[in-house]
Amino acid sequence: MLDSEFYRFEGGRLVHCTDSVSEIRLAAADSFLVENGSVRSLSEHFKRFGEWVSSASPALSVALPGFYSAVEAQIPQKGRWFPRIELHLASPDGGPAWDSLYLRLRPAPEQLGSLVLWTLDEPDPRLTPEVKGPDLSLCMQLRRKAQLHGADEAVLLDSQGFISEGALSSLVWWRGDLLCAPDSRTHWLDSVTRREVFAIAASMGLQTRQERVKPADLVGLEIWALSSLQGIRAVSDWIGLGSPVGVASHQEQFQKRLRLYSQRLG
Repeated sequence: MLDSEFYRFEGGRLVHCTDSVSEIRLAAADSFLVENGSVRSLSEHFKRFGEWVSSASPALSVALPGFYSAVEAQIPQKGRWFPRIELHLASPDGGPAWDSLYLRLRPAPEQLGSLVLWTLDEPDPRLTPEVKGPDLSLCMQLRRKAQLHGADEAVLLDSQGFISEGALSSLVWWRGDLLCAPDSRTHWLDSVTRREVFAIAASMGLQTRQERVKPADLVGLEIWALSSLQGIRAVSDWIGLGSPVGVASHQEQFQKRLRLYSQRLG
């Protein structure tokens, strides 16, 4: 089986690269899970990535439709894959000589169950929290730091101690049947999965709310970590919170409805 392949988009097609490029000039990245040729909300991932490309490298925007078509054609129709599309900016230090689009084709990691959170012991260190890419290596380091504390994910707080999100996930929680998430006063990545979950809640007639909270405000509540790879993962424990989190009573019905967002590639 293919372990991992890297492709550069040039001349209207994806060209295999024998060497990966440095992530120092990684300006935007977006990943999505593909299972046997089906993927959730792919158009939303492409739209979000396109907005980032338009901001960081406007001249490349015209190449995006061809790039997206080439990406879809390159992904195998069988198996579990976690492709990542990337924008790298030109580098004067031996990196790309011009802004370039890439596909990183990777097998998907295994599907995981519940997870344990740990609060990062410093304010959110990311420089561009609303764009995935520039801080990606840092976020991976923050997750590894959480793992050293016996957790699976690091919770990032702003300078005033309010929750932003997880290092590599979006956080939501339940107050009874009220679905909640951080509001716009806090910097967080526009999560495709969070949008899906909020849309599902609306379709079920459930109320939703955005709010500004600190970890202590979530004691005893059902909490989820969301991502395109894992979908919904219920939080089973939060190291340092001081009290237990709530039981995941809403997860199963949302997981079933989340699958309805899947469509075939192409």
